[in-house]
Amino acid sequence: MSRWKTAGAVLAAVAVGAAGGYFARPSRVPQADSPRAQHVAAPVVKTTVVARRDVPIYVTGIGRVEALNTAQVKSRIDGPIEKTLFTEGEQIAAGKPLFEIDPRPYRAVVVQAEGQLARDQAQYESAKADYERATDLVGNGFISHQILEQRQALMAGYAAAIRVDQGVLDNARLNLDFTTIRAPIAGRIGKRLVDTGNLIRASDGTPLAEIVQTRPITALFTVPQGALPEIRAQMTSGQIEVEAISTDDRRSLSRGTLRLIGNEVDQATGTVELKAAFDNDGDALWPGQLIEARLTLRYRRDVIAVPVSAVTPGPEGQVVFVVDLDHKVAVRKVVLGPTSEGRTVIEQGLQPGEQVVIEKLDMLAPGLSVQAEAS
Repeated sequence: MSRWKTAGAVLAAVAVGAAGGYFARPSRVPQADSPRAQHVAAPVVKTTVVARRDVPIYVTGIGRVEALNTAQVKSRIDGPIEKTLFTEGEQIAAGKPLFEIDPRPYRAVVVQAEGQLARDQAQYESAKADYERATDLVGNGFISHQILEQRQALMAGYAAAIRVDQGVLDNARLNLDFTTIRAPIAGRIGKRLVDTGNLIRASDGTPLAEIVQTRPITALFTVPQGALPEIRAQMTSGQIEVEAISTDDRRSLSRGTLRLIGNEVDQATGTVELKAAFDNDGDALWPGQLIEARLTLRYRRDVIAVPVSAVTPGPEGQVVFVVDLDHKVAVRKVVLGPTSEGRTVIEQGLQPGEQVVIEKLDMLAPGLSVQAEAS
């Protein structure tokens, strides 16, 4: 028998007793002044005191965590891998050496380029001295202007050769530097995809490892399109807080801010995609992880809110059980507002300071004496 049938039986019995001169009551709910009630201990129920509080109003959506950046580590030159310089799965900084390719062939090219540059520089200095002497002689009429122009052209040719040599040397030095393959971004590196000793070629495009940036990290999730106007309004006035919650044990994993509102509504689902960013210093979020994103839109300030467990359906709407000063239960019809963080806003029906029962509601009936235990 439900508590409402029990409560109805109590009220019906009262009416019959008043009209017919006797009092009938169900055996489940003894009256406080009956002999039987004197031998039955009042049940213990947990209660909470009604108070005003600030309640956040939010919208939730299911989404997945994504790395802020993902980079495949590749080689820009050819050669055998001599060393692997990282531990698989570690958090690395940008620029950290990861692999080393045999540098000897590239070091030899650098030496060759340096020699070519030195030779052309010496020839340039000789041609420059000849040109300066020719300049003095042509003024005295000892040589022709044609010879002067030839020596000037020779000097200019060696100057151009020096510039070419410098470019060749810079390229050789760059290739030598590429023998140490470094992390292009900071993040968490995965397993190595090529072992030490293997010959790699830049033209093959073979990835050696992959790095995902997890600090900060992002999450993509969807919310109903009806929430879009308020979200856009909040974005124009400031940042919107987003909380990432685990889908299994409902733990709060991280807090971040909304960064992006999708540019269209999915017609098939009636949802819009949002993107949030999280600092993720403790690595609570992982790329590919399924989460629930809770987006705080605003706060209801100084409102009455009770635990969700205190509210139950009644014959004419939602009700709560209130314990009065005589430790007796009374039914109170309430008008509900939004629910947030395990509490329901009560628009009408309760006042601050009242005690409401938050457990064993199916055992209660109007007028029942109880022992209130504060939660």
